[in-house]
Amino acid sequence: MVDSNILLDIITDDPVWGAWSSRMLAQCANDGPLYINPLIYAEVSISFTAIEDVEHAVPASEFIRLPLSLDAAFLAGKAFVRYRQLGGTRLSTLPDFFIGAHAATTGLSLLTRDASRYTTYFPTLEVIAP
Repeated sequence: MVDSNILLDIITDDPVWGAWSSRMLAQCANDGPLYINPLIYAEVSISFTAIEDVEHAVPASEFIRLPLSLDAAFLAGKAFVRYRQLGGTRLSTLPDFFIGAHAATTGLSLLTRDASRYTTYFPTLEVIAP
């Protein structure tokens, strides 16, 4: 599964992370299919004014769209409870919890630049990060 920060690094040609994200995305694409879910799609879509532009940036021919399962939603809720117990201040479940839970429940690895939250709340998830 490809986190939105990787896609946005490439789309915006981020001067710090763009090259790393492009290289890692290409490597992951060589290893197997690439996946996104509705939350990743929504986060990427913020950078665009038309859905056609999002579809061009993350084409379905290259990024398989996975629906979010109830198992993933349940695990995201449990991660949020742990987050609150550890002192987290947000009052609603964070998108990263849904993304991490989705990757974990489907047995996918997660390509991201933001490993800390994923490794803290989803210790069995394989995270590919700098």
